[in-house]
Amino acid sequence: MPGSLPSVVRNHLVALRMLLVLSVITGVLYPLAVTGIAQAAFGHQANGSLVHHGGRVVGSSLIGQNFDLPKKNPADAGEAPRPDPRYFQPRPSAGSYDPLASGASNLGPNNPDLIQAVAQRRKDVAAFDGVDPEDVPPDALTASGSGLDPDISTAYAYEQVDRVARARGLSPAAVRKLVAHRTHGRALGFLGQKHVNVLDLNVDLDRTA
Repeated sequence: MPGSLPSVVRNHLVALRMLLVLSVITGVLYPLAVTGIAQAAFGHQANGSLVHHGGRVVGSSLIGQNFDLPKKNPADAGEAPRPDPRYFQPRPSAGSYDPLASGASNLGPNNPDLIQAVAQRRKDVAAFDGVDPEDVPPDALTASGSGLDPDISTAYAYEQVDRVARARGLSPAAVRKLVAHRTHGRALGFLGQKHVNVLDLNVDLDRTA
């Protein structure tokens, strides 16, 4: 009879029953309920905000990525990446846009390596986009804290319009219209700045072409 069991055994049985009940509630029922609600109400976000184009997944609108030309020699691991002029380029990444290496460079504003890197980026971006170096916006020169920022400022997006239009044989007005369509306002109307999602914009470009 359970009542005749020693108190220590009874306490252990109660603890075991509590463990089993809580395990079912918190380990099975709760995750299933949250997953079901997420899939029903926020399916796109719950599945990673994946972006599809041409019948395949081309990335996530939450994670930045490079838009480079194919390597001239795929076997050469040391070949420097070359940005593709047909696409809008993201801001720099300290982790080469590797989700497993997310993070910043942790270099301070007076660090000589960072100062040199910013100066080189200013020179490269200005030459690539055909603009004055002084007109290059800050987000084209510095990496984000995560190294995976999927967005750029409207200033950086519009700076690239003429180069993209020229490379694709499109009118600058048509490309500006795509940028305006993909421009997002401040969060809650007052947080942050207007921004453009680079992957979404580049997918729009491919669809237009």
